Amino acid sequence: MIKPYLMFKRECAEAFKMYQEAFDGEMIAMQKYGDMPPNLEFPVAEDDKNLVLHAQLKLTESGSILGSDGKRDYQDSGKVSISVELDSEDRAKKAWNILKDGGTIHMDLQPTFFAKLHGSVKDKYGVTWMFTVN
Repeated sequence: MIKPYLMFKRECAEAFKMYQEAFDGEMIAMQKYGDMPPNLEFPVAEDDKNLVLHAQLKLTESGSILGSDGKRDYQDSGKVSISVELDSEDRAKKAWNILKDGGTIHMDLQPTFFAKLHGSVKDKYGVTWMFTVN
């Protein structure tokens, strides 16, 4: 099983809440840095205690994403897209409309020769999504 792990800089909780709304997803876990037991070798600043240490969100029956916040400035990558196959045009349009808000459309969600609907969008957090409805 392969699960994409998304890295954010102080935006993971906000992004995962948007993804949960877009896909009517189930939040499996969201642990914060402040939930960790104190460790002198890994001190957590007070400002960082509410950041996400680890999150898991179930998007579809068989697909989940993972994520966390880090200190590095993560650049988005044009080489990776999260491909989501949905069984409903309505579900795809709902998620699409939420994710395109503040994002960049690479290919509009539309009928193609290989699918009822297909499209690609980079959301406002820099994550690229490909949608397919068969």
